[in-house]
Amino acid sequence: MSALPGDFWDTLPLGEGVTPLTRDANGLAAFNKPAGLLSHPNDSQDEGRALLTCRYDKEAQRFIWKTADGAERWLWLLNRLDSATSGVILTAASEKLALAVREHYAKKQVHKVYSALVFGHPHKNFEHWHDQLAVKKKGGRIRTATIGNVPAQTSFQLIKHTQKAFSTSLVKLEPRTGRSHQLRVQCAKRQLPIIGDQTYGDFALNRAFAKANKTKRLFLHSLETSFTYEFAGQSHPFKAAAPLPREFMAGY
Repeated sequence: MSALPGDFWDTLPLGEGVTPLTRDANGLAAFNKPAGLLSHPNDSQDEGRALLTCRYDKEAQRFIWKTADGAERWLWLLNRLDSATSGVILTAASEKLALAVREHYAKKQVHKVYSALVFGHPHKNFEHWHDQLAVKKKGGRIRTATIGNVPAQTSFQLIKHTQKAFSTSLVKLEPRTGRSHQLRVQCAKRQLPIIGDQTYGDFALNRAFAKANKTKRLFLHSLETSFTYEFAGQSHPFKAAAPLPREFMAGY
């Protein structure tokens, strides 16, 4: 891998509210994406509300921008979060590194931890959820149902339950599979809808909670991502954690 320009990371056109978390010597970097921003723009009209506010090559899965002196820079996107979900998102500063890390994702060798604020009180403090889902993609929209033949596994842990104006629970979710909308659907199936979920959630409770707490978002956050990857003949451990947003304490 060729050396990066000395000011490479300083030239990133970061989206509003995006903050760097960590990066390693190979050019693997993690950022904290706020809720409401796209992981990447779908077209030029979206560039102002994405992780990086610049052009995105969908085929190469990389951002492209120019510095003040006209030099072209690239940054490869390694994972995606729904626009409504906040938290850890990864990038690579070279195509070779991107391919190496994507291989780990493909082999399910990446450990991911999510936090969610849900309505209700779970029956158990710890559970392993195993469901068969159906994922349908049509017209650029994704809908996931709880009856299908696509296996979805998640480890669940209750962190804290609070009974105030609403019955809410802060929970930890560790997906063992990576199905579209998996966590949202699995929570809803167990009468623990994620607060602010406009597709699978409790719409009446969402409206009441948003009005009472003056906050409106999907309360799902990518808290931590960790793995060890092979690159340039060596093993490299990597871990990134994004702090829990303040609004997750709104119900407490």
